[in-house]
Amino acid sequence: MKFTLFSVAALTGLSTVTAFRSSFTGAGRGSLVTDRCARMSETALCMKTIAVFGASGLTGAETVYQALEDGDSVVGLTRNPSNLNIPAGSGGADAGKPLEDDKLTMIAGDVTKKSDVDKVFENKIDGVVIALGGKSSEVGETMLTDGTKNIIAAMKENDVKRVSVVTSIGAGDSENQAPFFFKVLMFTVMKKIFVDKNNQEEAVFNSGLDFCIVRPGGLTVDAPTGVVNVIEGEGGSIPRADVAQFCLDAVRVPDFPYIGQAPCISSTGGTSWVKDRSKAARGEM
Repeated sequence: MKFTLFSVAALTGLSTVTAFRSSFTGAGRGSLVTDRCARMSETALCMKTIAVFGASGLTGAETVYQALEDGDSVVGLTRNPSNLNIPAGSGGADAGKPLEDDKLTMIAGDVTKKSDVDKVFENKIDGVVIALGGKSSEVGETMLTDGTKNIIAAMKENDVKRVSVVTSIGAGDSENQAPFFFKVLMFTVMKKIFVDKNNQEEAVFNSGLDFCIVRPGGLTVDAPTGVVNVIEGEGGSIPRADVAQFCLDAVRVPDFPYIGQAPCISSTGGTSWVKDRSKAARGEM
């Protein structure tokens, strides 16, 4: 996909805003370039295979689906491959159906086990998207950190350089970009998960890889807008579909401007925080 950098002015409450606009617009992907290798800009990589860790999660599924739609092959690792469905955001009328494709290889495994991670790299991998998630009580208090360290090690062993990692607004040095009520959660009921996220980010920063740590605002399952605001002020909500697109471009575009950085992204800015609290957004439907 091709992104064009342009300035956005007069957005309330934002000290700095940069927006990316993808080559598709609105709710659908009808304008998506099908012969991507032949038609995309000179600055874009023609990838062969992208690894997605946490492939059956809501953001991971968006990443898998969009990569396949763009013509890439995908190798996904998840504990339960059968949970992978066409995502609500980008999938339109097909949302909820099993996601199957000849270019898709799904591996059942535990990211905290290096041997399982190594199975992904039995394929020639060109870029990696890490979209791990889950409740600490179910996946463990150090899953993000331990799993990410395993992935980093495997990438180095297989000479894979580019990786994007989904964490959260409020992680690392972005604490003050989170709305007040979310900060309260960060230091109470979400304290363990943010300790893990912060340690995960530290591992990525120290990896020596060409990384982009992606810190989204409140995640929704809305259709993609094609626009991602990279902000320094307080963040708002963003569809998982747009997060996935940003992550894919971070591993596919050679001159992606946020390599080695950890941008906070949202569709809206200022003090608003519109989080989708439906069962669908929590993966319970």
